[in-house]
Parts: sequence; C-alpha cells; structure tokens
Amino acid sequence: MALDARGGLTSAHVRLVASGLGVSVRTVRRWVEAARREGRTGPLPRPHFTVTPRVRGLLALWGGNAAAVHRELLTQARQAGDEQQVPSLATLQRAIVRDLSAGERAGLKGGEAARRRYDVYGKRPRTHRNACWEGDHKRVPVRVDLEGSAVCPWVTWFIDVATKAIVGVAVTPHQPARDAVLAALRTGISRQDPYGPFGGLPGVVRVDRGKEFLCRTVERALGAFAVPVDDLPAYKPYRKGTIEALNGAVEEMLLVSLPGYTHRARPAEAYRPDAVEDLLSYPDFVKILLDWVAWWNTEHHPAGLADGMTPLAAWEADSAPVEDVAEERLAFFAMEDDGRVRKITTKGISWRRRAYIGPWMAGHVGMRVRLRYLPHYDGRIEVFSIEEWGRHLGSAYLAQAATVEQRRALSSVREKKARALKADLKAAEKLRKTRYAATTTAAAPRPRRTVTSSQAEAEIARARGVDLAARALPDLIPPREPPASWARPVVRPRRAQTDAGQAADGGLPGVGDVRDDSGER
Repeated sequence: MALDARGGLTSAHVRLVASGLGVSVRTVRRWVEAARREGRTGPLPRPHFTVTPRVRGLLALWGGNAAAVHRELLTQARQAGDEQQVPSLATLQRAIVRDLSAGERAGLKGGEAARRRYDVYGKRPRTHRNACWEGDHKRVPVRVDLEGSAVCPWVTWFIDVATKAIVGVAVTPHQPARDAVLAALRTGISRQDPYGPFGGLPGVVRVDRGKEFLCRTVERALGAFAVPVDDLPAYKPYRKGTIEALNGAVEEMLLVSLPGYTHRARPAEAYRPDAVEDLLSYPDFVKILLDWVAWWNTEHHPAGLADGMTPLAAWEADSAPVEDVAEERLAFFAMEDDGRVRKITTKGISWRRRAYIGPWMAGHVGMRVRLRYLPHYDGRIEVFSIEEWGRHLGSAYLAQAATVEQRRALSSVREKKARALKADLKAAEKLRKTRYAATTTAAAPRPRRTVTSSQAEAEIARARGVDLAARALPDLIPPREPPASWARPVVRPRRAQTDAGQAADGGLPGVGDVRDDSGER
C-alpha cells in the first residue's frame, strides 16, 4: 500500500507478495482494491456473541455449566418478552471457549485451586547450599500402632533448596507444635553423627504462615544465629515448591506401599480400616521413614540437579562455605527458658507443682538455679547455675512418674468419659433440632413429631427442677427472723456526731454506739 500510494506498485510486486504468502495474484489484487476503497487491510469483522459480565456472573453462579446458564437466559428473556436476543446453546459454548481462557473456565467450575493448574510459574535462580531452607508439616496418611491405638503421624522437615538434601526431620504421633519445629531445626543445623554431613546455618528459612514456625520461641532460637524466617503468603504452595514436591514424593515413593495407608484404592464395598494388630508400630514407622530420608539423600537422583547427581553429590560438589555451630551452643537450642529463679530443696526442684530430682543434686540444697525445658514435654528439665549463667549443672527428672499401665488405665477412663459426653451431646442435639418431613411441593415443611401441650409443660417443669439457677431464687427459702439478742442497725440522721458521743468513743469522730430498740448496747 505504501508503494501504491507513491505510484510505485507494479505487477512484479503483486506476484512477489502472492508467492511469498502462498495465495493467488488475483487475491492480492482484491486485497489492494479493498484497502483503496475501504481502508482496511484485514478480513471483514463478523458480528458474534461475546461473553458479557452478566454471563460471567451466571457462569460463576452455576459453576461453569453453560447449559444451565443458557436455561437461565431463556427464562429471563421469556419473562421480559425478548426471547430472540438469546443465542443458541452452541453459540454460547463457542463464545465461552473463545472469550475465556482454560484457567478461567476451570476456576469457575472448581475454584482457585483448579485455576492455578493452568498458571505459569517462574523458577527462582539457582543458588548455593544453605542459601535457603524450606520447611513444612505433612500429615502422613498411614495409620500406625501407638500403645494400642491407631494414629496418623505428622512429619516436620526442612530441605535445602539448592541441593535437594533433607537436612532435618522430626516425627510426632499427633499434630506438631513448636517443639517439633525446634527439634527438626536442631537436627538440621547440627553436622555431627548421625545428622551429617548436611547442615550448618541457613541464610533464610521459608515457611507458609504456619503458627508453629512463626511462634516467639522459634523466632528467638533462629534470631540468636541471625537467621531470618521468610513468611510467605498463605495458600500459595508454589512459593515453596521444593518442600511441596518432597511432600508429594514421599507419598508416591514410600507411604503408598506401607500397611495402613489410608488413600489406597479399595473395592466398591464399605471401607474397613486395617486392624490395629496389622499396623506398623510407631517406632518401626519412624525407622522406615528415616531410612527413606537417608536413601533420598545418598542414592536418589531428584529432578533439577545437574548431571543427575544425588543430593549428597550436589552438596559435596558445592564450594560454598558452611557455617557450623558448636555442639555446646546447640545442646539446648530447642529448649525454652523458665524465666524464674528457683531453689533446690530436700524434695528437689519444684516446677509446675511437681518435684524433679537428679543424682547430682546431693549436697546442693539451697542453691539458686534456673531451668530450661522442651516445649510440651515435662518429663525432664535442664538446670543451670544462677551465679554463672549458662553453666549446665545437670538434668532433673520427674520424681513420681506414672507407669505405662497407669497411663493406659487413665487414658481408658478419659475415653469412656469422652464417649459418654459425646452420647449425651448427641441426644441433646436431637432434642434441640426439629426434624421436618420431606416435601414434594413448594409448601412449608411439617415437623415429623407432634408434641402435645401437656408433654411440653411436663418437660419444661422437669427442666426447671434440675436448673440450679431456678432453684437458687432468693424467695425459695425465706430467711428466718434473727434472735432478739442480736444487735440491729439504727437509722441515724446524717449529721456530725455530738461531743458526748465522741467522748464516749475515745474522741474519734464518726464512731458511735450501736444500740437495739430496747436501748441495750
């Protein structure tokens, strides 16, 4: 068109363009004529139906169901008397596919988690070892035997992002707390056997707003070594993809083969969990998991490492310096300070209303000490000197700890009480809620059970009979008349005491005799 505007367009140019675009010469001449006449260089725009904000709202309402949206549009158009403006179902479906991306369609149907599967995520640049650790909790979908009860353990671990090495692991038979985080960090930082050669101080630790990772205790423990904690936004697992990939790998590579795996494919009949006696014991499960961690670090070849190296080979090939921490500094890394000065007595050391003793305490009665303890564990405490703060005196143990049989009996009693309370609450919930019969028409539902007025009054009366607040009314038991010998208050006018009254009471103003109606003092 530029050549045509200045009069330089020739047939040779037309043939050259037609050959380059793979079209006929006639087609190119027709394009030139259309550009001269209409000023356009592209095809004629065809009118078509587009997805409007109203249609998007209906798609969100109906979970991405185009057929339901089409029925809704037809219903609204019939009510307005303008049914011709509604496109066909095929037209609506083509518009949805054309105007909405695959991620938007998945999000309308399955929510934010489904939409994220169609997003493109960047990859952080490769760093050196100990530049960053990522930590997380994972609920293990495997039932194990813990003292006769089936539980699903939790694992807390940290992984080095650069070398894919699992540096620290801690397992708990229940939902973990800050003690599990501190224990995993303790094993991760230490490089002594059996935790080495991985470890040292990380440059930063990335977590996803877990309260156990962000508590004051963990902040103080890592802050003492100037290690910051990077608090990532919640519900964004792609921000710490290394640890999330590890959570998925352990389930696919290990947990699926263990007895008691809860996500195993089963027949169509009712689900029956494995018996407790057929499950792994808790110590056996921990040993299997730790053996798998050792295999991962020394033999496995994770994706993303150069030349198909193992995490151990990648760690040893990295020339970045490792900042070690002396073992005496880590000996009490996972412990909290009691914050009080206590004294050793003939019964030991009193902490939380219980006595703790140790063989080293002999001859030290009267010494003032301070304590450190593991969070959520009160079976053992560590004692330090108050004169030389930081000098460890020794460990103290609970003097009268219950036996295993006593703890099991106590747990059985508590379980019985919990079941009884659950049954009572369930029965009360049935009485509180009114059940209605099923309806087949658009009418008000009817209660399933009808209560007579006499039954209602009788139940209300029984409830009042056991209600302590109703029974404690002040007029239920009227007080008796006091004996005649008791002194009764005399209403006096509000004026200053007379001089005689003050003299009779030792000259103290405002103090007078209290006499009854008979004049006796």
